Amino acid sequence: MCTFIPTADIADIYGNDVLSCDTQMRDFGGKTDFAGRIVTIRCFQDNQLVKEMLNSPGEGKVLVVDAGGNTQTAMVGDKIAKSAADNGWRGIVVNGAIRDSAGIAELPIAVKAIGTNPRKSAKDGLGVVDASLTFGGVTFIPGHTLYADSDGIILMPEPLMN
Repeated sequence: MCTFIPTADIADIYGNDVLSCDTQMRDFGGKTDFAGRIVTIRCFQDNQLVKEMLNSPGEGKVLVVDAGGNTQTAMVGDKIAKSAADNGWRGIVVNGAIRDSAGIAELPIAVKAIGTNPRKSAKDGLGVVDASLTFGGVTFIPGHTLYADSDGIILMPEPLMN
């Protein structure tokens, strides 16, 4: 389990060495502060792997979904986000769009995404699980630790102790 440390505090500690995602994400979930080990999925306009992953035990982890910044279809909706919360996922970061944002706002999980689109995605199962993902000037590596809050996203190889 990762203890949450505010991203501004991490930036103060590590200065210019901090790994901070430059992509400006919006907060959609009922929580905004979260931390956990990273699990990744790269997929484009197909969220079947996302759905399957978030229906499995999360054990306090964070799912990072790289949809290539595409906002033409949603990668997460309220049903998938509810499954994530029910299964112990700490948060979801989507380099793309989500939908059902009003419903997601009521759930006890953090969800960050670029934006929203009501259009659902395909369910063909196309994509890659546990690949290193690069966007926002940083690389999201499976097993590394992500800290996020309303100020942004920080990546660390190991959990910090406060």
